[in-house]
Formats: sequence, structure tokens, C-alpha cells
Amino acid sequence: MDILKNPHRGTGLDCPDLAEMPWPSIDAEKPTALVARCPRAGATPLVESADLARQAGIGALLIKDERDRMGLGSFKALGAAYVIACDAEAGRASGQSYVTASAGNHGLSVAAGAAAFGARAIIYLAETVPEAFADRLRREGAEVVRAGAIYEASMEAAQQAAKENGWQLLSDSSWAGYTTRPHRLMEGYLVLMQEVTRAMDAPTHIFLQAGVGGLAVACAALARAAWGDAPQIVVVEPEAAPALIASIRAGRPVETQGPVSAMGRLDCKTPSLIALKGLARDADWFMTISEAEGEAGNAACAAAGLETTPSGAAGLSGLLAASSAFGLDATSRALVILSEGPEG
Repeated sequence: MDILKNPHRGTGLDCPDLAEMPWPSIDAEKPTALVARCPRAGATPLVESADLARQAGIGALLIKDERDRMGLGSFKALGAAYVIACDAEAGRASGQSYVTASAGNHGLSVAAGAAAFGARAIIYLAETVPEAFADRLRREGAEVVRAGAIYEASMEAAQQAAKENGWQLLSDSSWAGYTTRPHRLMEGYLVLMQEVTRAMDAPTHIFLQAGVGGLAVACAALARAAWGDAPQIVVVEPEAAPALIASIRAGRPVETQGPVSAMGRLDCKTPSLIALKGLARDADWFMTISEAEGEAGNAACAAAGLETTPSGAAGLSGLLAASSAFGLDATSRALVILSEGPEG
């Protein structure tokens, strides 16, 4: 476990690599209105678990349960499908080909959005992504291409295919020269956090899991807009993929190295630059968890009747592993996001 207090909180990183990056959106009204028109739309539950709160040694634990968001099994349903819906409003989706790489649920959102608006979805998967997930993508109407041993290699292949074929690249990450679509995609994630802020008062702590950082940055930005400095925000990554914590420590974006993580949805070695910019301003802490700690949190969720995956439970895993490090006690009221349902 590695824990870092964010030295850039409130101001952000003064770094040339981030100067041209947009700040994350806090305009939740547009995606909320557009998503509400989807036949699969519906708010996900905010549940309280006394058992998990006791395990963490805190007074209350609220869990935003994204396991059945729009029938796609994760919060990612709010991202790429929202971008394609925006394209459809502008008359640009029908007949379009959208290509991306995915470590998991982002691909389902691209596939569902493309199917809903008469477009084509081509999803590149690394060799480590289970074939069962590839079959889920195919059932949503996507074409699946295998490329590379890790997510970053599959993303390079998707980018190349987009250039060669004139397809629209729809990544959930961002980098220099590629910001418009991922910025809008992260705006879609505001829907879930707006549901939270309308349903509860400010928690004392929020634990947010991160891969490239899209979910974490959207939730952190809207939490600050709604609740100011009241919550302590903690960003949780796998030890095998510490892209955000390493970048915060270095004061610039860095590419990290590490083994394959069982927290596969979070196993991203390079941060989204929009996410890094926003989280450097809005997060109080960054931490990593081990594979064992990730599995412990997953098992705790299952025992509490909230079956998920190590990725989906990673925010809770961070809370359980290190609650004392952040000053949590019997007066604390924490929020975590259960970001996906179980595999299979």
C-alpha cells in the first residue's frame, strides 16, 4: 500500500503537459436530460451497509450501486453511449463507425450506443481480456478485434485503425490532441454523481477507484461543486497500475510499469490527462492497494450481498485497508461507488 497526500490540492498541477487540457465538466443537467430519454434509463440505488461500516470502523457507509446501470452492468453505460447520443442529436451518428479499445465495460457502452443510433462499433481487446467478455460485446452488436498483450497496445491498434479507415475514435482516456470526445464522455458520468448529491448530505470521505481516472475525476469535480471542501476525497488505484499517484508525485504525467492486475478494469498504466488535471486540483489523497487488499474488499462485498469484482469494489477495498490512515472513526460517514456487477 502506498498513500500520498496531494500537494497540489486546490490549485492543480502547474505542468506544460496539462496546460491545454480542459477542466472536467460539472454541467450535469445536459447529460441527465439526454440520458433520461433512453429506454433503459433509471437512477441506480444508493444503499447503506451497516455491516461494511462496522468492518471499516466508521459510523455509516453509503454505496452507489452501479451494477445494473441501463442494463449494461456498470457506470460506463453513461459514458460512450452519451457521446454517441450527442452525435445523434447533431445528425452525425447514423452510419458512423466508432472504434475503441476496452479493458471491459467501456466497450459495452460503445456497442450499445452504436446499436441504438444505427452506427457500427469495433472494439479492440488485449489478449488478457476474457473471451466471455468478447462474447458479451458481440451480443450487443460489436465487432471484436484482438490486439496486443495489454490495454495500451490495444489502444494503439485502435488509434491506427481509426486513422487508416476514417473511423471515429471513442476512447475513455485523453491525451494531447485528443480531448473533445473523452471530455464529453466524462460529462456523462456526472449523472450518477448528481443522483448521489440529490439523495444525501455531504459525506466526510469519498473513496473513488481509478484506472485512467474518468470516473474519479467526474465524481470529484461534482462533489466539490455540490459540497465544497467538506468531504476528504481519496483516489484508489491498483499497485500494479499506479498511473495517477505516480504522476502526482512526479508533478507531471508519467507512464508506469507493472504486472497484470486482477483489478483488470483499473489496470491502466497511463493516466487520462483531463483526469489528472482535475484530480490534482480536487483529490485530497491518492493511494494504491495490493491484489490481496483488492480481493479482500471484493469478498467483503460478496458477504454483504453486493456481489461485484475486485475492480468494482476497489474504492471499498481502499476504505477497508486504510481507514485509520485518513482519520476515519465512529463519527465518519463515507461514500463509495460499486462500479460494476460480477463477471459472467
